[in-house]
Amino acid sequence: MVLDLLLIGLAITLEPIPVTAFILLLSADRGLRKGLAFVLAWLACLVLVLALTVTATGGNPPKAQSTPSTAVLAVKIALGVGLIAYGEHRRRRLGRRPPREPAWAARLDHVSVWTAAGIAVLVQPWGLVAAGCATVVNADMSHVTSYLVLMGFCLLASASLLAMQLYATFRPRTAQQSLARLRTWMNSHQDQAIVVICLLVGLWLVGKSISQLV
Repeated sequence: MVLDLLLIGLAITLEPIPVTAFILLLSADRGLRKGLAFVLAWLACLVLVLALTVTATGGNPPKAQSTPSTAVLAVKIALGVGLIAYGEHRRRRLGRRPPREPAWAARLDHVSVWTAAGIAVLVQPWGLVAAGCATVVNADMSHVTSYLVLMGFCLLASASLLAMQLYATFRPRTAQQSLARLRTWMNSHQDQAIVVICLLVGLWLVGKSISQLV
């Protein structure tokens, strides 16, 4: 479970669409406040969905080879296939059009703090978050280490946002230039990053789940 959550957490924190949206919010008027609202809403959403998952399982992982365990593996296979299909769809579009900033990006300069928080929920990579929840089903919450693993997953999935927020807070001038360069790079490589993330996580989920079924 730990290795799965490590891979999924890295994929979430490196997902380019949330990162791009966050950079745009930091660059806007009252950017630090909007960025903080984004980070808090992002973390709250992650914690909430994980808490609901643990509550649904009662903190007890399903027994191996049981019907619930097989159902969880089937869900993970379905999520993996969905990620592979989406990654392949984006791969086929590579090179067909020049990279450009999405239309919604221009509107982020004028959003309110509350809207920034709502955007954090909308741009979360829900396919990856669902994969994380399907993995958390196997967490045994009778051990303290399980709580630490889940906390680590939330922090890892938010690491890029937390790093940029702290950088912009304590080094505002330097951060403005660095984040602008990162934004430019993201605009040029967004599709490639999505393809790699989706295919990597999707193949991992499908391969490991099938091996556990067999």
